[in-house]
Amino acid sequence: MKPNQSAALGTESIGNLLIKQAVPASIGILVMSLNILVDTIFVGNWIGSIAIAAINVVLPVSFFIAALGMAIGIGGSSIISRALGAENQERALKTFGNQITLTLLLTVLMVGFGLYFIDELIPAFGGKGDIFEPAKVYYRIVLYGVPLLALCMMGNNVIRAEGKPKFAMIAMIIPSVGNLLLDYILINLLDMGMAGAAWATTISYGFCFLYVLYFFISDHSELKISLSHFGLDISILKEMSALGFVTLARQAVVSVTYLLMNNILFNLGGEASVAAYGIIGRMLMFALFPVLGVTQGFLPIAGFNYGAHKYPRVRESVNKAILYAGGLGLVIFAVIMIFPEAIISIFTDDAAILSETPHYMRWVFAATPIIAIQLIGSAYFQAIGKATPALLLTLTRQGFFFIPLIFILPHYFGELGVWISFPAADVLSTIVTGYFLNREIRKTLTE
Repeated sequence: MKPNQSAALGTESIGNLLIKQAVPASIGILVMSLNILVDTIFVGNWIGSIAIAAINVVLPVSFFIAALGMAIGIGGSSIISRALGAENQERALKTFGNQITLTLLLTVLMVGFGLYFIDELIPAFGGKGDIFEPAKVYYRIVLYGVPLLALCMMGNNVIRAEGKPKFAMIAMIIPSVGNLLLDYILINLLDMGMAGAAWATTISYGFCFLYVLYFFISDHSELKISLSHFGLDISILKEMSALGFVTLARQAVVSVTYLLMNNILFNLGGEASVAAYGIIGRMLMFALFPVLGVTQGFLPIAGFNYGAHKYPRVRESVNKAILYAGGLGLVIFAVIMIFPEAIISIFTDDAAILSETPHYMRWVFAATPIIAIQLIGSAYFQAIGKATPALLLTLTRQGFFFIPLIFILPHYFGELGVWISFPAADVLSTIVTGYFLNREIRKTLTE
């Protein structure tokens, strides 16, 4: 970031800054979310609802691999940014080389493990009954591409660390567009079914990888590494791991949640319930993109002003971020409550799914207007450099509340208890986050 741009974080109006920071972040999230959403629509309409359930079974694997690459990317990128700022080019190059080596070692090892235990892992992820065979087809092919996915996620963060957000955004768009085009060709035109859906995903990872590779070997990047930079450095690995752990832990909990939900819903309602969760889960990723965009846009504003001891601006950024994100959450809530049937019918014409899923989706989004407090609150601690409360509050919703609730509430409410767990976890985590956020602000943001 140029000096005059960073100085604006401490002088320009908070409202304008939030809009400038949140819009590009929202666009990036929107592109990725649309890819997942439209991919699900294509699969549901061209293959069937079982295919949606099968893909949902494989999502924990993809999420965890992506989280691994993202964690290595974020952890290493922090080191790279500081090294470049200190004009320590050699440390930046060594860190980048270590990121590549570590990503390849871990992902290739995981692919080997995943392929060897494929028949045991798929049922463990919820791929049972009629879901097993299509999930196995999809899983095997997608697994071949996950090292490329991890390298893309890692590389994307390094591109941002070099101050090239436009290239990072293009890297996000390429696999999304490629996947949708390949879905149409391989599933609709060539009638390749689940294999077509899987190859579309894997090849799109390849497109992204080629673009990221092009960036780093071209004149756009200043990180020109040699073979000597690939050797692992213990001090760099330790720092990278510590910085990336919050990201990995957060995404790992998401993967565990998918695994548990697939199994619990299969036992309670069979394939139709797993397919319903596949649709609702994708709507959660898609519909909340503007709220998540405000959250990401809020981070540099709060962090800069906190470092500059401009505490009234920090308080204003917290309040306005919650106000903006809460307002967007209210709009999303209204749309979901009014049009759930129309939304679900976009994904499938299966009568069994259409009959119950709209009701379930209303429950899942019931607390959407208040989640801004939880998201902005946990982001605030990250912005001011307090990693432990940031990690704990980030994990509060899914780790501390949601996972226990999906085991407890079904005993009293059956399958409905699973869906009630969503707003219950939102409300509880919002109360906890609001308490600690208010206490921290009162304690530290005073003149």
